Amino acid sequence: MDYKDYYKIMGIERDADQNEIKRAYRKLARKYHPDVSQESDAEERFKEVGEAYEVLKDPEKRASYDQLGANWKAGQDFNPPPDWDAGFEFSGGGYTEGDASAYSDFFSSMFGQGFRSAHGGARQEGFHARGNDHHAKVLIDLEDAYKGATRSITLQSPELDSSGHMSTKQRTLNVKIPKGVKQGQRIRLTGQGSPGQGNASAGDLYLEIDFNPHSLYRVTGHDVYIDLPLTPWEAALGASIKVPTPDGSVDLKVAKGTPGGRKFRLKGRGIPAKPPGDLYVVAQITLPPADSDVATELYKKMQQDLAYNPRSQLGYKQS
Repeated sequence: MDYKDYYKIMGIERDADQNEIKRAYRKLARKYHPDVSQESDAEERFKEVGEAYEVLKDPEKRASYDQLGANWKAGQDFNPPPDWDAGFEFSGGGYTEGDASAYSDFFSSMFGQGFRSAHGGARQEGFHARGNDHHAKVLIDLEDAYKGATRSITLQSPELDSSGHMSTKQRTLNVKIPKGVKQGQRIRLTGQGSPGQGNASAGDLYLEIDFNPHSLYRVTGHDVYIDLPLTPWEAALGASIKVPTPDGSVDLKVAKGTPGGRKFRLKGRGIPAKPPGDLYVVAQITLPPADSDVATELYKKMQQDLAYNPRSQLGYKQS
């Protein structure tokens, strides 16, 4: 992503407070509005100013931008401001309102506090805005999804002081991880986002579940997979094998003549959601090394006595 200096675009210093940002936006919005501006690049500049304002007016987005620059959106589940076509569009040389709330500051500066929306509603004198939602990831172990758990997470939250300057506040939350969650699932914590303005409610905090890597298991949705190493004689003759699962071990009967890669399904032994997932045991045949005289002689004897040709389906005989 190419870096855009939003402070330069807005013509403000990097330590500008929210009032300075709002004044700069109103000035530039009037200057570059395509309906009134004579500038050849008015439409492009108007969009650029709107993009910069959407980031700098929001303490959380601004903090990410200041820290990460062009990659400020990385790691966030951020919903960008409305696309040009989705918010406002040309119609007969003018603008029609698609989402006036997203640009309420601009319209109030252009038309005053008495601005009426296309839906006929008057803009209220008092300003009330719900707080922004926050998004974060929380890492858990696979076993936590089987039994549930409580995790303590620490968040860095940007907030404005009384003078409009931004600071960072650290807070710690104890989060209950419910039994049966899957990777990528989101947990909503109501009211734990940014505080609202006026009489509006606070935003919410959304935690996305991610699993720590596991030495034994792989996870797909609510299903869990484990590779089961088998000796050649266990696969050929059959055996009863004890298999670990995140919820305790089980005895698995391996059928005679089991080939490598065969999957054994343990129904309902996956993540205990509603409905629960399954656990799949994948047979992996391993060969003992020929690292002694005895082992070498045994392999030679099998070569002579079994006359086994695994390549017969390729169309030629064993030489």
